[in-house]
Amino acid sequence: MTEPRLSVVIPNWNGKRFLATCIDSLRRQTHTDLAVIVVDNASSDGSQAFIRDNYPEVRLIELAENRGFTGACNIGIDAAEGEVIALLNNDTEADERWAEALMDAFAARPQVGIVASKMLLFDQRDRFHTAGDYFTIDGRAGNRGAWETDTGQYDRGEYVFSACGGAAAYRRSMLAEVGALDDDFFFLLEDVDLAWRAQLAGYKVWYAPGAVVYHHLSASGGGVTASYYDGRNGIWLLAKNMPAGLLRKYAWRILARQALLACDALKAWRGREARARLRGIMRGLLTLRAVLAKRRRVQAMKRVTDSYVESMLSRD
Repeated sequence: MTEPRLSVVIPNWNGKRFLATCIDSLRRQTHTDLAVIVVDNASSDGSQAFIRDNYPEVRLIELAENRGFTGACNIGIDAAEGEVIALLNNDTEADERWAEALMDAFAARPQVGIVASKMLLFDQRDRFHTAGDYFTIDGRAGNRGAWETDTGQYDRGEYVFSACGGAAAYRRSMLAEVGALDDDFFFLLEDVDLAWRAQLAGYKVWYAPGAVVYHHLSASGGGVTASYYDGRNGIWLLAKNMPAGLLRKYAWRILARQALLACDALKAWRGREARARLRGIMRGLLTLRAVLAKRRRVQAMKRVTDSYVESMLSRD
């Protein structure tokens, strides 16, 4: 019996130092019907030649400009031919059974459209990056288990709200229905936005603890760029995706959280990250008209009740 095909899309921007570890780990996968696509965001570190010289089996798509995480991933998704399409950060190392665990999860659960990996820190392999992502009733997205020591607390597969885009797998048929990543997000929370659309359309997200990936990640955060996009995209997430009934029900909590974020940024105004976050929040508010046009399309895909959506949201 032929294995279902998996396409792995790796966005890359000046990540040459990571590529050998990442791609070599894919060569060792127990699931063998696997195609690798690297989408290069106009790197200047020789990544393109390195891939051509050392990994002839990899399909390399070279972009003339940096299209961001979302742009590179979407181009890779469009080029992929697999029944399942996985996104994988270039600074990761996949366990040899990673792909097998992803495919097993899809095969066992037809209603699942997204599978989340068990992501551990590359240099501290007993410490979590994420065990699937959550979304709170006041509008906060986060990684389950972030920075926790792995003592087996996330060894059970279960339904979660979202999957971190650094190592997430998507059923092709689901993407055809709900769309791929929103390119306007560019960077950060684009994976949660896609999970929102999937959840609203009736697809489920499964956390597969056997799909292990080790990720180079610092607990210090992403700096100015991440602060800006987190502020802006957080506004967009809510305006675009949360059902009207839940927006009304939790309006005071949502507004209180956004006010707290803005106040904290103002208090720390001399900090570059704080100023960037405040700019992001303001940009999110100023562009609501365009986001609301998208909201109409997203909400038209809704196939589940508000109570179901609420059941998938975290309280704290």
